[in-house]
Amino acid sequence: MDYVGAIVEWYNQNMNYGTITALMTIESSFIPFPSEVVVPPAAAAVAKAASNGEVANLNIYLIVIFATLGAILGALINYGLSILLGRPIIYSFADSKVGRLCLLSSEKIKKAEDYFNEHGKVSTFVCRLIPGIRQLISIPAGLARMNIGAFIGYTALGAGIWNCVLAALGYFIGDNIELVSKYSHEVGYSLLGVVLVVIAFLIIKKYRKARESSK
Repeated sequence: MDYVGAIVEWYNQNMNYGTITALMTIESSFIPFPSEVVVPPAAAAVAKAASNGEVANLNIYLIVIFATLGAILGALINYGLSILLGRPIIYSFADSKVGRLCLLSSEKIKKAEDYFNEHGKVSTFVCRLIPGIRQLISIPAGLARMNIGAFIGYTALGAGIWNCVLAALGYFIGDNIELVSKYSHEVGYSLLGVVLVVIAFLIIKKYRKARESSK
């Protein structure tokens, strides 16, 4: 994607909380754009300034906050469009020429919708840690007209964790996109495993408590 390189070059010259929010909004919508080129370089800039004994123009915590705000805004775009357009138009768009340029397909939308229908509201949190489906899960949430408060809450939690991972990698590894991408996927899947174990534990605990109370 040639446009990504041009945007990255522009971003590196105009790195601030506004551009972080804007690019993460794009990343979280249906437009293909990697979060690895937004948060890690900003965190790397903070680390570089600290190592040189300088005062950074950005704050590592605010980077995560504004990146998460952008992720929420992008997710709301998908959520709102899904409600406005409806399932037939969404699926038709995914298989259109423009949809293909956005790396969409009806198969991907169907996969995200099946996952949402199977796992419910919590999938909007869990899927934020899964590369490739992270941006798409907000579409079935919109089609199902998920409660907007719960949607924003789960999205903020998942996106916040993901952005913390990206910020940490950028701070300690630097702005090497290939390394950041490699380790972010590994850490993301590791976190996903931990989350699934915790969810399974809570379900089992709730089930046992219900059985004991019914005796």
